[in-house]
Amino acid sequence: MIERDPKNLISIAHANGEESEPEPLDLGARVRELRKQRDWTLEYAANQAGLARSTLSKIENGQMSPTYEALKKLAVGLQISVPQLFTPPQRDQVNGRMTVTKLGEGSAHATATYEHELLADGLTRKNMLPYRAQVRARKLDEFDGWVRHDGEEFLYVLTGVVKLYTEFYEPIEMRRGDSAYYDGAMGHNVISISPEDATILWVTSLV
Repeated sequence: MIERDPKNLISIAHANGEESEPEPLDLGARVRELRKQRDWTLEYAANQAGLARSTLSKIENGQMSPTYEALKKLAVGLQISVPQLFTPPQRDQVNGRMTVTKLGEGSAHATATYEHELLADGLTRKNMLPYRAQVRARKLDEFDGWVRHDGEEFLYVLTGVVKLYTEFYEPIEMRRGDSAYYDGAMGHNVISISPEDATILWVTSLV
């Protein structure tokens, strides 16, 4: 387990999710952008398109002009139409990104008060940070002050009973199925008040 302060998870996600400046529109840059939107490696994308890895690399770097057959293979592999290879990306364009995290396969980060399991950890440039947390803390003084960060946060109780402490509201007891949505910049901490460690789902916005 890696020891990390829970308040740092959001800054870690921001650091890993910075978007790069858009590149000039040309075929090579467009193919590279479409591949990276899907978080595909060069080798995986080449396999999907039925092309050699070296061929795809040359296309992306503008070192060769693909034949129409190669363009069709690229389009099929990227699950788009051939014209879309030459279409400037639109902000509302569907990129089809998806990732699945099986039970117990998240990235674990343990602290004295929480044991976090980051979900969808392999997906970059996310707008949300989802994670499951096992709440170890039983008293508020186990925390080194308030946890606070940018963005908004959604909390959903999966098991056990917790008490949500916030900077501006009275403590709230929450049970399985209860949820809360609040400003992440407002100081907040969660403790378990059930005999066993409670588990909660947290989703934090990163924009």
